[in-house]
Amino acid sequence: MNKYAIIADASCDLGEKYQKEYGISVIYGHVTYPEKGEQPTKLQWDSAQRDAFYKELSKNPDGYSTAPPNVEEFKRAFEEYASKGEDVLCITISGGISGAFNFAAQAKNEALKKYPNARICIIDSLRFSVGHGLLVILAAKLRANGRSIDEVSAYLEDNKNRIHQCGWLDDLSFVAKKGRLTHSKAFFGKLAGVKPIGEFDYNGLTTVIGKVKGAKKAYKVLLNYLENTIENASEQTIFIAQTSRYTQAEKYKEMIMERFKPKDVIIVDVFPFCGVNIGPGLMAAYYIGKPISKGLVEEKAMLEKLIKAEG
Repeated sequence: MNKYAIIADASCDLGEKYQKEYGISVIYGHVTYPEKGEQPTKLQWDSAQRDAFYKELSKNPDGYSTAPPNVEEFKRAFEEYASKGEDVLCITISGGISGAFNFAAQAKNEALKKYPNARICIIDSLRFSVGHGLLVILAAKLRANGRSIDEVSAYLEDNKNRIHQCGWLDDLSFVAKKGRLTHSKAFFGKLAGVKPIGEFDYNGLTTVIGKVKGAKKAYKVLLNYLENTIENASEQTIFIAQTSRYTQAEKYKEMIMERFKPKDVIIVDVFPFCGVNIGPGLMAAYYIGKPISKGLVEEKAMLEKLIKAEG
């Protein structure tokens, strides 16, 4: 089996620790800041930098923007490995919300002109942020178990629709403005005391599948939803992403650990590349579960029943 690299764009939100642990390479995109202008993305910071970023983002959301790695940046990364005789598996943010997949596909064609014998596989994750990152980690684990690039590619294509998001976002205005939310007009802005529950759809967008009044009730509904959608919970490492909701994420982690006893629950940050488009107020778990139904019909019906059961 030929050696192969696993590459992701920065939307995977996998910090340097996880990049090293799983042998993953990240192609960094670009973030434009109000004062500093365009800067390369970073997936590493301390808590003070994190808090300052989301505080400033809240004050001036329109002053920030993002751009994925361009064709040349993807091409350089592919050629770096091809020049060493290594194949490449590249996993991008959902093509439904970013041009990264198309840029990577163009870069592949360019790289093959110079290295015609190279093997370069491009996978559209149909996810973003930690949902994307979880898929990348699964690929790395399969590679470590001796799976070939073709076997891993096939697994990702068959199972990416099983990566769930189970959580809330207090302020929907960011994801609505940036095109990360379906039916955005119906849910735009802040809803006082209401926790909109979001799930991934077929296109990698977040769809609000229900709304719960109050955090206490919302936690119960989330745990019940997770129980009805997760598979083999005790064998999984569940990730919780948060944007300025660390205290809530800690509470969610404790509840998940107590109820499902997974291998681990890891709280991770959402870095600026995705944070600009998500905004503050996210607190969500990401895990492997049952295939998501078309149009989220089954998930919406399930959540409605769970909400009614809680009164």
